[in-house]
Amino acid sequence: MKTISAGKFKAQCLALMDDVNATGEPVLITKRGKPVAKLIPIDQKKPKSILGFMEGEAKIVGDIESPAYPTEDWDIVSGTDPVFPPEESKGKKTR
Repeated sequence: MKTISAGKFKAQCLALMDDVNATGEPVLITKRGKPVAKLIPIDQKKPKSILGFMEGEAKIVGDIESPAYPTEDWDIVSGTDPVFPPEESKGKKTR
């Protein structure tokens, strides 16, 4: 990080702002050797539209199409689904 005295900053303010904007490197401003301010660039990362504004924010790891568990472990496939009653309870009325 660059360091500059307040007097030099006053004389070169506009040029330093252009430099910080171009390079992104902050500048520390000192007065009598002690830091008093920091000139930093503004984050200008704004989405252009709502479509794609999350681009690059997530990472896909592994296979996203296959089921998380093998189909043999599913109750509905194996016929032991608790949602469907056993054959002997068919015909009985339940509340």
